[in-house]
Amino acid sequence: MPRVLILTASYGSGHNEAARALATALTARGAEPIVVDHFRACAHPLFERLSRAAYAAVLRRSPALWGVAYGLGDRMASDSWMTFGVSRLGATALGVLLDQVAPDAVLTVHATPALAMAELAARGRRVPPHVTVVTDFVAHSQWMAAGIERFCVAADEVGREFVARGIPRERIEVTGVPVRPEFGVAIDGVDARRTLGFTDRAPVVLAMSGSWGGLGRLPHVARALAAAGRPVQGALVAGHDAPLQSKLTVLTAGTRLRVVGYVRGVPRLMAAADLLITKAGGMTLAEAMVAETPLLLYGSLPGQERRNERFASRAGIALVARDQRHLSALIDRALGDPGLLESLRDRMRAYRRPDAARVIADLTLHRVSRPR
Repeated sequence: MPRVLILTASYGSGHNEAARALATALTARGAEPIVVDHFRACAHPLFERLSRAAYAAVLRRSPALWGVAYGLGDRMASDSWMTFGVSRLGATALGVLLDQVAPDAVLTVHATPALAMAELAARGRRVPPHVTVVTDFVAHSQWMAAGIERFCVAADEVGREFVARGIPRERIEVTGVPVRPEFGVAIDGVDARRTLGFTDRAPVVLAMSGSWGGLGRLPHVARALAAAGRPVQGALVAGHDAPLQSKLTVLTAGTRLRVVGYVRGVPRLMAAADLLITKAGGMTLAEAMVAETPLLLYGSLPGQERRNERFASRAGIALVARDQRHLSALIDRALGDPGLLESLRDRMRAYRRPDAARVIADLTLHRVSRPR
């Protein structure tokens, strides 16, 4: 039974969701996946806690600062001294972990463990076959290093950008972003609405803002939906943010909108929805495309989300609201134009990759079986 080490990171939920999807696919193929948070296992515990807290605080209070840092990082090589050793973060401890776990292959779903693996190879250490999975719809220099053997990317456009930045084409696989298999299961929308308690007399809107909830602009969305010029029903998902959930409950009082916290039943919610309003996290985009749920993007944070948003707009798979007034106008337009929603679904079909996790698992296991 081949053993595959999956290195992830708990900065938001997307990387861990990708890791879980890959673990499921590997298990189905008779492999033994071992999921490890790179920062918790290979960096100092205090650094892991402080860096996650700092990341969340910056996104919550000064998101523009994160956007600047993200942009500056994209202008530097991953091994530049100006990255302050991020490419080496946890590399030595990762070497010890590799000795302990003895994996036949390594999958990374976050840039830092990917670069740590590349650093070990650069030091002359013999490492197992290594595949990295880029979980956003962008090419960023901090994912790129000579020692990374295979890049699995979300779309052809992302692959072309990697090539333009000097990564050999033969090291790139366009696989899509791995999502839970439930998103790829055909769920009848009428049945989903009935199961969830929605009626067939008004369109259903699903609004989400990631597992951290308050980093988005769900209160703006709640106000826009409550004041919509047509009947609307739906759900607003506040994630783990209890104060946000309370605020949304007040804003939607007297409407047919319900407010929930963190939920695992998102595939059924997406199947029931005529429209999903969310910010542009890479995992959320991938899940919505696989579920073929029309997207309206709003409140995306500077950095990777804005870049994801730009991709989605250019690809024609999402509407993008610039501000609150534009949000209200787009909600009214989308819910009043079934043809527009169908055109978004049609464009999604060109990009959706429900088998991404299976494809990546097969690619990884094939590399295990190949002589090196």
